[in-house]
Amino acid sequence: MNIATLLHQAAVRAPEAPAVCEGATVLRGYAELAERATAIGAELVRRYGLSRGDRVALAMSNTPLYFEVLFGAWWAGLVVTPMNARLHPAEFAFLIEDCAAGVCVTTGQQDAALREQAPAGVAIVEAAELCRAAGTITATAPAEVRPEDPAWLFYTSGTTGRPKGATLTHRNLMAATLSALADVADGTRASLLHIAPLSHAGGLFALAFVARARAQVLPRDGVVDARSLGEAIRAFGPVSFFAVPTILRRLLDPALFPDELIPHVCHILYGGAPTYAEDLRRVIGRFGAERLWQGYGQGESPGTITFLSPADHAGPQPRLGGVGVARTGVEVRIATPDGRVAPPGTVGEIVVRGDTVMAGYWNRPQATADALRNGWLHTGDLGRLDERGYLTLVDRAKSMIISGGSNIYPREVEEVLLTHPAVAEVAVVGTPDPEWGELPVAFTVLTPGEQATAEELDAHCLSHMARYKRPRRYLFTETLPKNNYGKVLKRELAESLRGKETGK
Repeated sequence: MNIATLLHQAAVRAPEAPAVCEGATVLRGYAELAERATAIGAELVRRYGLSRGDRVALAMSNTPLYFEVLFGAWWAGLVVTPMNARLHPAEFAFLIEDCAAGVCVTTGQQDAALREQAPAGVAIVEAAELCRAAGTITATAPAEVRPEDPAWLFYTSGTTGRPKGATLTHRNLMAATLSALADVADGTRASLLHIAPLSHAGGLFALAFVARARAQVLPRDGVVDARSLGEAIRAFGPVSFFAVPTILRRLLDPALFPDELIPHVCHILYGGAPTYAEDLRRVIGRFGAERLWQGYGQGESPGTITFLSPADHAGPQPRLGGVGVARTGVEVRIATPDGRVAPPGTVGEIVVRGDTVMAGYWNRPQATADALRNGWLHTGDLGRLDERGYLTLVDRAKSMIISGGSNIYPREVEEVLLTHPAVAEVAVVGTPDPEWGELPVAFTVLTPGEQATAEELDAHCLSHMARYKRPRRYLFTETLPKNNYGKVLKRELAESLRGKETGK
């Protein structure tokens, strides 16, 4: 089944329901959105000579046209490669060349940059131009595709090297949609407000809301501030929205998200990067546990490995240190280094099986073979399961620090440091040491107006954890390097540390 069938069915079932909205304005109903998608799909085939299975890259910021182009490409049986609009032109060029896109659809400043740097042979077209040329025609059924055909190339964020294209099939996207409908439950009866890039998890969550013929709402002109949020939420509330941890922290500020808007929020769907328990306590204090829903996943099984329900956030002992239970239709295990199933409470690699798991990496057979073994996705993440199936994410396997033969998990150290009132953000990385093998170093961002010394932070750590786990150095910095999805680039921190130590 073509994933665009979700839109086709919504248009038949609820033709007048608001589909795409900006600010307080309804721009497209579901019947009109289906007509636009049909026309854009036909235009991509007619004008650019694309055929079923060809790739269409999307270098688009969040705009109402995004939904028309996304579903238009699927309508014609094409494969989309959504790219974060904040990438550097050279990064755009790499992804376009890697997936061999025939067309790249752009918005705003991305258009001029890509016309200069895009690989030869790819057609660059601005989204508004494509949509004008396509016009509107009577909606037809989406192109026939096989469930195993690629639909979305989800490029990994590249925190540890060159991005790889996780190939998500129509079956993968349908399984992820059905899982969201089962696990988010009443959250999909709200409108979906988009304040995170549609190229990431926000775009995937949109599919479940399309299946329920709910409104996709964008702040006016893409501006996210108190005025634009208030306008959109008052017009189309209740709303749910996806947020990465960086955005979660910003929403704690009433100047950005006024108190009077909170009653109009159904669910805050968060994930995309580690969310620390101390941050969650603050978010719960402001928004209430009943509004929070966490999803853990990665590009290879996007947002669809485990989840924490609102009930898991509530009560006298909320499960804030974990990432929840397996998503509907997904199996999760902990594997030992020799491939056996680890007993409850044992740290090992998180492995995943289910229809949400990618078909493989685009044109990377060796990487695919390394990640998909015996039907299981090996995530590269370390975790442990308890007797009830709740998963605690310990760290990335590549992030683990081995000091004096003992394993140190940076996230555990970071969680402790974040309980210090002067610490706003922190990232712990390992540095080589001739005696111990590796030693932990903490890059620390202090809360504005607060002060703390390395000695104070060290004492704080010693009062909460074993001595061998504490950082041996504390480096104070104004910001931490992050990618476009808000993940801290620990590789850059480790490289900067090596540069300081070698004098480069």
